[in-house]
Amino acid sequence: MKAIRRFTVRPVLPEPLRPLSDLARNLRWSWHAETRDLFQSVDPERWTASEGDPVRLLGSVSAERLAELAEDSRFLRRLTEVAGDLADYVGGDRWYQTQSGELPAAVAYFSPEFGVTAALPQYSGGLGILAGDHLKSASDLGVPLIGVGLLYRHGYFRQSLSRDGWQQETYPVLDPNELPVALLRETDSSPAQVSIALPGGRSLRARIWLAQVGRVPLLMLDSDVEENDLGARGVTDVLYGGGSEHRLLQEMLLGIGGVRAVRTYCRLTGHPEPEVFHTNEGHAGFLGLERIAELCDAGLDFDAGLEAVRAGTVFTTHTPVPAGIDRFDRELVATHFGPDAELPRIDVGDILRLGMETYPGGEPNLFNMAVMGLRLGQRANGVSLLHGQVSREMFSGLWPGFDPEEVPITSVTNGVHAPTWVAPEVFRLGARQIGAQRTEDAMSVGGSDRWDAVAEIPDQDIWELRRDLREQLVVEVRERLRASWRQRGAGSAELGWIDGVLDPDVLTIGFARRVPSYKRLTLMLRDRDRLMDLLLHPDHPIQIVVAGKAHPADDGGKRLVQELVKFADDPRVRHRIVFLPDYGMAMAQKLYPGCDIWLNNPLRPLEACGTSGMKAALNGCLNLSVLDGWWDEWFQPDFGWAIPTADGTGTDPDHRDDVEAAALYDLLERRVTPRFYERGQDGLPDRWIEMVRQTLTLLGPKVLAGRMVREYVERLYAPAAHAHRTMTPDAARELAAWKGRVRAAWHGVTVDHVETSAATATAELGTTLNLRVRVGLGGLAPDDVEVQAVSGRVDPEDRIGDATAVPLKPAEGPDAEGRWLYEGPLALDRTGPYGYTVRILPAHRLLASSAELGLVAVPSEDGVEGAGVLMR
Repeated sequence: MKAIRRFTVRPVLPEPLRPLSDLARNLRWSWHAETRDLFQSVDPERWTASEGDPVRLLGSVSAERLAELAEDSRFLRRLTEVAGDLADYVGGDRWYQTQSGELPAAVAYFSPEFGVTAALPQYSGGLGILAGDHLKSASDLGVPLIGVGLLYRHGYFRQSLSRDGWQQETYPVLDPNELPVALLRETDSSPAQVSIALPGGRSLRARIWLAQVGRVPLLMLDSDVEENDLGARGVTDVLYGGGSEHRLLQEMLLGIGGVRAVRTYCRLTGHPEPEVFHTNEGHAGFLGLERIAELCDAGLDFDAGLEAVRAGTVFTTHTPVPAGIDRFDRELVATHFGPDAELPRIDVGDILRLGMETYPGGEPNLFNMAVMGLRLGQRANGVSLLHGQVSREMFSGLWPGFDPEEVPITSVTNGVHAPTWVAPEVFRLGARQIGAQRTEDAMSVGGSDRWDAVAEIPDQDIWELRRDLREQLVVEVRERLRASWRQRGAGSAELGWIDGVLDPDVLTIGFARRVPSYKRLTLMLRDRDRLMDLLLHPDHPIQIVVAGKAHPADDGGKRLVQELVKFADDPRVRHRIVFLPDYGMAMAQKLYPGCDIWLNNPLRPLEACGTSGMKAALNGCLNLSVLDGWWDEWFQPDFGWAIPTADGTGTDPDHRDDVEAAALYDLLERRVTPRFYERGQDGLPDRWIEMVRQTLTLLGPKVLAGRMVREYVERLYAPAAHAHRTMTPDAARELAAWKGRVRAAWHGVTVDHVETSAATATAELGTTLNLRVRVGLGGLAPDDVEVQAVSGRVDPEDRIGDATAVPLKPAEGPDAEGRWLYEGPLALDRTGPYGYTVRILPAHRLLASSAELGLVAVPSEDGVEGAGVLMR
């Protein structure tokens, strides 16, 4: 007979061991070695069986063993030390508490997925891992963050392979009672709930589960509650599953329900209310609507509420391609809002205007979650310098009349949480050099530009470390490969060859990530004969470990997986190349340290950041990558190799893959493998070791999530908190009214005539010209606008690059026709082809950017003729 429900019966912890429960429930154990070591010592065999999950461990350890530990004075001393360390970590001052200035009292950070630990499988890939690292680093820095997400009953899918290499998905049921989470409860001990109104008088209710990530609470909403009907119970079933309406409901629950969950948490715990709301990708964008509704209930109208909400909102976009953004049919969104559904007090038209693609090239009937995120957030960023540039171009339609470089989207390059991703052996090597506490601070808080202490580590120690990590990976790969082949139906007698898979002395290349087509999983297979030659070279062989999941609905991605698996199944090369199914955090933590080379070959510039190479670099692994994402920003020949790209707009995709694959093979044959196998006088690959050393010394401090979170605090959270405090209800009403007046009058704003003191079209460096500009303000006052001279070098089409904008001052006006005269100097500070233009922008003290309204007036063709100067 089959049980209809399973649960774990846990032993009662003896009183001296009660702190173990608190340690297990705070996910700091996932990145704190001493806490993990303590749990391992409880029962080493059960710790291994529980896959390093303290909650599962405590659910399986025998009462006899617990009684024994309760009498073990040495164990109890260690328990007291570790519990005291956690108390100091949670309660003491950290980096944030030592900063001056207007920092937010709290920040709410919303994300559809969080990859904190394999024991809480609520992530699919890079977005979730980044969100988890953001929470951990915020905790290490003392940033008062509240994380908000959903608790998916099936998480993301588990991946296995059929006998012929086709990806298969399973969705194991996750019981929250067996996860490191606890229900948030009201003062009467009943579970706290939030509710979303659905069309037809139905409701979507959700409980709030709390995962404690160090100092940071993570609130996770779960709709699988008895009060919901069957459809509503399934809303939080699977990460990124279901059709459009299913996704819309998930995102309404995340955004609207998430704000309500934050309010509930702060009411019950006394946590400060967030002053800044950070939307990690567009999925949580509806949070802004709920906050506007709150302000409307407090007496503001919609437009004023929008201004107040925008002031304290940060939006991060992670996708460089429109196809990666959630877009919903206009009618579907309209059905779920308004008098018969959610947010009945807000006009549906106002909601739709926030997300509709009402710009050139947009689909006017589609509601775009990223567009709504940008319209609801006064501050926005991409996740690498290159991705910021791509995002400004991709979303430039929202700011017509502005060059892409002026679009108000900045960038904060992602980072990774070193204490999570650095192998214990690497940490110990650093601790031997500078001490455990300094090593921990360097990896978590960061702040230095260089890790100079790495220079003192002997070559021999670095090389022995690298071989040790490679050897551990070989053992791990063989175990996982054997399990995979058993799942594929192979018997033990067929699997003797696995004992010879990989070699701890062979150059090891790792490639592991999601499998959308642009990441090009199979680029390495472009010329199979060349790849075989590399794998089987008699003197300089390579070996490759590959992992990655294709989305369940992506048959094209599954075909790529199958193609790779079939090549790796070939008896001629299967000892040199392997595909490991079910890529996740636990596998990654072994894979990054054990590889010598981390391979990344996306179609440039479609990789927003690509943090896996950062995790590898922190373990002394060198990057071999296309110049995309973070690698485009920080690549140096000291850190690895750049794969040349053929990314011209006219390049045929097949030809491009051929060219870039050939460049990859060339690099491996001529530069990478010779350097790995080349030996110096001491018998060590000294040139390779020096690259490892430079990677750790110079790249290590850059790729830290601690650096990333400090940048968010200083560049985005602090300004957003200041804007939030400045945007009082009266200020919000004033700004909304001013924007309405400016938009209504802007059609009458004109640049009518421009003249200059220059007599010819050439001038000498250092000359200052005097500009006189007549403008029409269409009923606006000079205080409502800024008239600018914009100058710089020009290209053959007279486009100004590297522009400098200088404000001009009103000198006369208005005249009989209502025109104003503006004047100002134009300094010719650069040689070569040089040009200028004049423009008018809206200006108000509460604007974060002069491009915020997307309004600009420039000279007409008539006004330009004979008026300007262009120096050749």
